[in-house]
Amino acid sequence: MSEERDLSDFLNGKTEYTIELFRFFVSECDKISCVQLRVLKSMIAMDAPKTFAYVVQFGKNFIHIVIPFSQAFNDNLCFSKIAQVPGTNQFNHHLRIYFKDDVNEEVKSFIKLAVSNPST
Repeated sequence: MSEERDLSDFLNGKTEYTIELFRFFVSECDKISCVQLRVLKSMIAMDAPKTFAYVVQFGKNFIHIVIPFSQAFNDNLCFSKIAQVPGTNQFNHHLRIYFKDDVNEEVKSFIKLAVSNPST
């Protein structure tokens, strides 16, 4: 069982820029489906109602998100890496957001797909 933590504790020490990117990303996801956040030890799970994405890293000027799918979507311009989880049919799609404009229509279409067909 994962240890849940408080969001404000998790965001403590993060840059204002990345906190704003994170809030914007959550807001954009919330327009697609009602999103609940679960703060875990090393990441934030995004549920709607099942987990469809994980915010795994806050850099100084970016947030890094992993969206799991049951297949690889190689034909895209938004994912920096796609990696199969060994021994499973789960493919983690890595998305790095530097600017609000990075949450474009392509990204939103993958979020919609993840929300409607969560692989976890």
